[in-house]
Amino acid sequence: MLFNSYIFLFLFLPLCLFGYFFCNKRGWNKSALLILIGMSLWFYSYNHLQYLLLFVFSILCNWLIVQIMNKKPIKYPQLVLGIGIGINILIIFYYKYLYFVVFNMNRFLNTSFTVEAILLPLGISFYTFQQISFLVDTIRGETKEYTFLEYVAFISFFPQLVAGPICLHSEIIPQFRKNEKRCFNYDNFAAGIYIFATGLFKKVILADTFGEAVSWGFSNTDILSSLEIAIVMLSYTFQIYFDFSGYSDMAIGIARMFNIDIPHNFNSPYKANSIIEFWDKWHMTLTRFLRKYVYFPMGGSKKGKIRTYVNILTVFLISGIWHGANWTFILWGCIHGIANILNRIFKKEWDKLHTAFQWICTFSFINVTWLLFRADSVSQAIELLKRLIRAESFEIHSTLNWCFYLNEFDICQWVVPFVYDIRGFWIWISVAMGLFVCLNMTDVADKEFKPTWIKMLGTAGMLIWSVVSFGGITTFLYFNF
Repeated sequence: MLFNSYIFLFLFLPLCLFGYFFCNKRGWNKSALLILIGMSLWFYSYNHLQYLLLFVFSILCNWLIVQIMNKKPIKYPQLVLGIGIGINILIIFYYKYLYFVVFNMNRFLNTSFTVEAILLPLGISFYTFQQISFLVDTIRGETKEYTFLEYVAFISFFPQLVAGPICLHSEIIPQFRKNEKRCFNYDNFAAGIYIFATGLFKKVILADTFGEAVSWGFSNTDILSSLEIAIVMLSYTFQIYFDFSGYSDMAIGIARMFNIDIPHNFNSPYKANSIIEFWDKWHMTLTRFLRKYVYFPMGGSKKGKIRTYVNILTVFLISGIWHGANWTFILWGCIHGIANILNRIFKKEWDKLHTAFQWICTFSFINVTWLLFRADSVSQAIELLKRLIRAESFEIHSTLNWCFYLNEFDICQWVVPFVYDIRGFWIWISVAMGLFVCLNMTDVADKEFKPTWIKMLGTAGMLIWSVVSFGGITTFLYFNF
């Protein structure tokens, strides 16, 4: 089920909110959790029932391992942990990477193994990482008091289930237990609606508009001019941010309606003046997971410079592989890892540069690597970059221009009719708006909510505009990862 759908907004969410708070008000706290779990499973399996069996199996299998680790005394706890992590990795390997490995094995070793492409279950990368973190924290003795219902509610909590943020048990489960969190709170509900509306607007109006241009561009790579490649590349930079940031905002907003605070995932990443700063602001919960459960256990930065650089490169390689089974993702992760290392090595020299130059270099690097991230293959990305650098043509097809046009803009024909004569007008307006939002506005989830009439009208306006645009419903980009 999608956040940007009529059934979610007008049936699922009201039912879930009513059932959860009604049971809590009556003191039926376990029933409230059961309702939340049941609704979350409905949400997850709405379009693909086959995903549900794997999800339930994953939860039961991990809980069984948790119970084994909680028994004292336990022999070989690290072995049990390794088995638990191994099972999770095997599941995600089978569904996400098996076809890729077999395909490349046949290609490079001249073998002829056959395996059909396997449909990727929704959210498997996210809920697998959450369960791995739970296993590690269990071996550290941090999860003893949790019940099965609380564990299932934590893993299946629908706002963050299919595309994050990647939450820790210590952030969610204790909130289920607090009495003040079990009562409907008008302030939290108002804040949640505001954050949700902002995220919905980012997704439906901004991300999907840029997405039209990206889809057209990558469907017509042979005819793209150098200028159009730059436009499509920049469009994807905005699309992936507004899409993923929009989802994260909606998740935070929905959770807030249930009086649950989940971690923020973005902090204006395109304002970053270095690659290190970018990764402190982009997909923050993934960065935190990799730092806490991979980088630190490998020794972090405490075992010399060379070991530190190896650890950094390993973390970014894992990040690339986590995003998908394609050489583009692996290369993308390695390039960001190398850039992060170089940023550390030359930090003193970098800090002496003007901040405007730092931002231009960082933003340009991010754009180019996003092109690789989006490309169907490494060869396609290289070819597009070559044509971009050559700057041989600055033609703009009218189809690309109209990808940015919204029906709501018809009023411009009456107010300022000459805009229709400006070449690529809708492109430049959209790009300028994207840059303005990314560079001049902070992520709404980071702000303390204070209700005002302006916010109320803005929330209503964003909701109405987004809802009437549901006709072209699209899934979220990170559903593919």
